[in-house]
Amino acid sequence: MLVVGELINASRKAIGEAIKAQDAEYIRKIAKDEFEAGADYIDVNAGIFVGKEAEYLQWLVKNVQEVVDAPCCIDSPDPKAIDAALSVHKGTAMINSISLEKERYDALIPVVAGTDLRVVALCMSDDGMPETMDQRLKIAEKLIDGLVKNNVPINNIYVDPLVQPISTNSTFAVEFINSVEAIMTRFKGVHTMCGLSNVSYGLPVRKFMNQAFAIMAIGKGLDGLIINPLDKMMMASLVTAEALAGRDDFCVNYLKAYRNKQFDFLG
Repeated sequence: MLVVGELINASRKAIGEAIKAQDAEYIRKIAKDEFEAGADYIDVNAGIFVGKEAEYLQWLVKNVQEVVDAPCCIDSPDPKAIDAALSVHKGTAMINSISLEKERYDALIPVVAGTDLRVVALCMSDDGMPETMDQRLKIAEKLIDGLVKNNVPINNIYVDPLVQPISTNSTFAVEFINSVEAIMTRFKGVHTMCGLSNVSYGLPVRKFMNQAFAIMAIGKGLDGLIINPLDKMMMASLVTAEALAGRDDFCVNYLKAYRNKQFDFLG
């Protein structure tokens, strides 16, 4: 399971204020906390700062990588902002995200073509948000085909089938989960990823629903998540779900998590 820590996002009030104030100490602490909690990538987003996004993304990357030995997930649709962040990035970054929306697709293909960058491919097109598995598969196929033709290795592609809230349509969760299984089955070597909190939008006890949803999706093959790694219950659930899904030989990772006291919070 590849975990992307989601906390350094300018849309979160405290992060937005820290970026604006250039509070490097605060940003570094969040990055370090996420990494120590198990994040493989640290997401960086400065999207609310129109006109300064490139400058702030570059600043975020520098500060994150000053304190953690991990790559960043550069969260922006703007190729200029991504290029600025990549110019100071150490190691192999992830780009979040390209979609089938023509303007976004045309802007980002030149950035990722022929590189070793990992790419989140969001199942969104100019026709809007897909609602069914079949709609997602059609978009995923076009995205994967376009990326591979532009020399992006298939194992660097992380398809995001797009999570939508079940409070608006009771089939959205199952359609997503079935899409994960279909994508992982049909496109050998590709990965799947999502930010899952939208599934519980508008409902109470959101954390619990998000955890259950993650476990169900992992059972169908999901192998990447954009989450808050400081959520101990979620991180413990991921380790457990992977063991139950047959993706942890001899439960090595589960036992390692136990020895590292990752389950101690349960009492």
